[in-house]
Amino acid sequence: MLAKAARLRTADEFRTTVRRGVRCGRPTLVLHMLRTDNPPSRAGFVVSKAVGNAVRRNRVKRQLRHLVAARLNQTPFAVDVVVRALPQHGRLADDLAAAWTTTTKKLAAA
Repeated sequence: MLAKAARLRTADEFRTTVRRGVRCGRPTLVLHMLRTDNPPSRAGFVVSKAVGNAVRRNRVKRQLRHLVAARLNQTPFAVDVVVRALPQHGRLADDLAAAWTTTTKKLAAA
C-alpha cells in the first residue's frame, strides 16, 4: 500500500506528469515519469473501463500499486509516476520493470 504522501491525487498532478514527463509504452501499460525536486516520490494509476469490469480493474490497480511501491524508493531521485493500464492481458510485472528501467535511464541522462 502506498502512503498518502506517496500518491498523486489531483488532476493537475496527473496532467503535469503526463505532459512534462518521459513516456515509455509496453503491451500492458504506459509509464509516465517526471523528475521532481520535492521528495517523496509519488505515484498515480489510471485504469479505464476498457481494461475490464470492476473486479478486473481493481485487481490490476492492486497489482500495479504493489509493484510500484517496491520500486518507488529504489529510484535514485524523486519522481512522480503515472501508470496507465492498457486492455491487453499479460505480464504486468515484466512490462513495468522494463518500462521503469527505460524511463529512469532517460531521466538520468537528461
